[in-house]
Amino acid sequence: MRQRAEAPPFVPTRDAPGKRDEAAVRPDEEQVFLTTRLEGLIDKARKNSLWPFPFGTACCAIEFMSVMMSHYDLSRFGAEVVRFSPRQSDLLIVAGTVTDKMAPVMVRIYEQMAEPKYVISMGACACTGGFYRAYHVVQGIDEFIPVDVYVPGCPPTPEALLKGVLRLQEMIERGETHYQRAAGQARAAAKGEGQ
Repeated sequence: MRQRAEAPPFVPTRDAPGKRDEAAVRPDEEQVFLTTRLEGLIDKARKNSLWPFPFGTACCAIEFMSVMMSHYDLSRFGAEVVRFSPRQSDLLIVAGTVTDKMAPVMVRIYEQMAEPKYVISMGACACTGGFYRAYHVVQGIDEFIPVDVYVPGCPPTPEALLKGVLRLQEMIERGETHYQRAAGQARAAAKGEGQ
């Protein structure tokens, strides 16, 4: 005859004092602890809470609008809060052609954004100037601001933009964005000066 296993000890939770917390105790009745780096935990939270600012100047902006609709639903990936104030956003999506007159405005918007800030260059015009090989069109926004992810196409499909957002989330989690690399270099320089 099989013996019945004893239930793990009762561990009350803060949310429900009378409810057993099964996740806090292993089967051998050892208490479970989770250890991690604080930066890693914060990066995981940042990855799933992007607040995009759309800088749409051409047909790519229409594709961005379709990504926000229910068929593609960017909110599934934690980027549903579209803000039209740079002080309330951390992701700049440049969608479309940027002329020399618009470039200072784009740079000002980038500078006013909350830290940490990320940039997606959407479409051939924002990435390389597109088919506008003229003096008045910026030949890639990376001449003025650092770009984390390039989404090619003329215009890129909504699926391509979704893939770009997912790629950015992977980069945030691994610490590969321009902002995170610059912050790491600043910390390393500060450690070197302190020694």
